[in-house]
This record gives sequence, C-alpha cells and structure tokens, in this order.
Amino acid sequence: MLPPVIHLRRIPELWRRFNGVARYPLIGLLLFAASLVPAFESHGTQFGGMPDRPFDALAIVAVALQCLPLAVCRRWPVACLALVSLGFAVDQLRGYHSVAGTALAIALLNAGSRSERHRRATVLVFSVAFVALTLVFVMLGAGEPLSELATFYVALALVWGIGAWLRSTRAAEAERRRRVAHDTRAAERTRIARELHDVVTHHVTAMVVQSEAARYLATKPERLDETLTVVTDTGRRALTELRHLLDVLNPDHGSGTPAADGLRTLVEQTRQAGQPVEFTEEGKPAPSTGSAGPVAYRVVQEALTNALKYAHGSRTSVQVHHGEREVTVEVSTDGSGDRDVSLGGSGRGLAGLRERVDVLGGDFSAGQTTGGGFYVRARIPAGSSS
Repeated sequence: MLPPVIHLRRIPELWRRFNGVARYPLIGLLLFAASLVPAFESHGTQFGGMPDRPFDALAIVAVALQCLPLAVCRRWPVACLALVSLGFAVDQLRGYHSVAGTALAIALLNAGSRSERHRRATVLVFSVAFVALTLVFVMLGAGEPLSELATFYVALALVWGIGAWLRSTRAAEAERRRRVAHDTRAAERTRIARELHDVVTHHVTAMVVQSEAARYLATKPERLDETLTVVTDTGRRALTELRHLLDVLNPDHGSGTPAADGLRTLVEQTRQAGQPVEFTEEGKPAPSTGSAGPVAYRVVQEALTNALKYAHGSRTSVQVHHGEREVTVEVSTDGSGDRDVSLGGSGRGLAGLRERVDVLGGDFSAGQTTGGGFYVRARIPAGSSS
C-alpha cells in the first residue's frame, strides 16, 4: 500500500481530472451530506437573525434545493441560482442555518462566470428578491441590523463580480487563442504559397523557355528530340518537388525542402534550359546549418528563374560560400542576353526571399547592375532553425 503522503499528492491531479464536469455535483453531494450530520446543524450561514430551529422534513427539502441544483449549474446557471436562492430563503426564514447555505455563493459565482444572456435582468431580479427577503425579516422582527443585511448583499455582489471577471478572462483567452490559430493558419498558407511559387515557377519557366526554343528546331530533329527530352525531365522534377512539398503537410513525414547540396543539380537544369551559368561553390555545408541551406537553395532557384525570365541567354554567375557561421549567395547576370523574352512576374518571389532571410537574421538585396543585368545577394546565418 502506498504511503499516505503519496495519496495526498495525488489529490490535485485527481481534482484536475474532473475538469469541472463532475466538480460541482461532487460539491453538492458533500454539502448535502455535511448538512445532515447532527454535529453540523445550525453551523452554516446565518442571515436575517432568525433563531435556530431543529431540522425537520422541510429542512431536508431546503437542503436539497440548495445542494442538488449544483449538479446542473454548468448547463443552466441561472436556473440553478434561482433554485439555490429559494432553498436559501427557506433555510434562513425557518432558522435551520444549514451548511448547505454555502451553495448560494457557489451558484452565484457560477452564474456570474457562465451566464451569457440576460445578465442584467438576472442581477435585477436577484436584487429585488434580496430586498423582498430583507423586508420579510424586518416584518418578522428578527432583529438583524440593516447594516448587516447590506453588508451581506455587498458580499454577494462581490462574488458575482468575481464570476464576471472570470467570464471576461475566459473570453479574452478564447479570443487570444482564436487570433493565434488564425495567425498560424495565415502564416502556414503564406509559407505553402511561397514554397509552391519557388518550385512551380522555376520548373515551369524552364519548360516554357525550352518549348519556345523547340519551335525553331523543327529542321533539326536530333536537337528537337534532345530539347523535348529536357522538357520532359524538367516536368518530372517539378512533380517530384511538388510531392515533397505536399509531404511537408503530413506531420508523420520528414522535411521535403531541398538542401544546399542540390545546387549543382539546380544549376545544371538551368543550363539545359539554355542559360549559360558559371557556378562557384566555396567551402562545405556545416553539419548543422538549420534553415540556412534550404533558404540558400531557394535564393539561387529564384534568381535563376528570374534570369530565365528576364535575361534569357545572358551569362549568369552563381557564387555560394559556406562559412562556419553563415552562408553567402550572389547571383548576377551581365545583361547581354535577350531581354525581349519575358514571361511576366508578380514580384512575390523576391519579397518571399527577403522575408525568409530576414526571419533568420540575415541580409538580402537585389537590383540592377551597371551593365544592364541584375544581381541578388544574401547573407544567411547558419545554425538557425525555422
């Protein structure tokens, strides 16, 4: 058998397990049982100044009216308060002064914290009933000073106020959770849209450029077949990355975001689309770079996509340096290619990159070069986590 101290320590845990559902019925039963113990008779709340009276059959009814409604106080708080108040009035007018009178404060606190409709009407009706009960005591000559009666009313009002405060606190917490959930969903939608933009735009841009080039290769079947093969491969890679991205939505699946070690494959895909790319990679990715590797990959991917869109055929330089504390990326074009080829753009890609880099505490810049090309630079701290 476990030592008694262990049982005592489990009391708060057992109490929390009730979660408020069985808590009030249990309190009602305890008050009902305690009120019927002879040693506790006439040791409860005394209001109105009526002399003590031994328990009789009506006392059992008054105790039941005060205790049993607590079983449904969560669902019908106002009805519970009305029944408990009626039992309390009978209890005090008859002079039973039972321990069950404590149920009035519990019912009042519950009504103040849980009633949603007609709150002002409830307060008004309860106050009128209290005044009527006070007048009955005065007419009966119970001898209770009016100051004591007024003090009791103030105490009841304070209990109601505490309940109202609990209700407002609970509502504020629910609103906070709703806002957090809404912001989380919005952030997740933005992240997914950004990933879709990065994956789809790059591969579809390459496919469109390759398809445009295929128009002029009808007289060269061998090159046409090669170009169409590249288009097919690019489409398959797009589907693969989309599957990886959709797998991210599965909580049981690992991350599907490409890492920095896929940069050479990315550069080679861009070369196959007809873009001359010079790639330089210095250093080796650290064993734990956090989100730096995937973000560096997205920076290069978006920059190469823009090169295919707006500077097709321009000599493009990709430089990536892996340091101990950061990864730096620079992609630039010299502006010597065909500027008439434009597939349009929303500007979302660069804005998304800037946001990703800023979140990790890095620096991001993009603009035009003096030769008519453009550049993208990013410094991404390593070891960060998304």
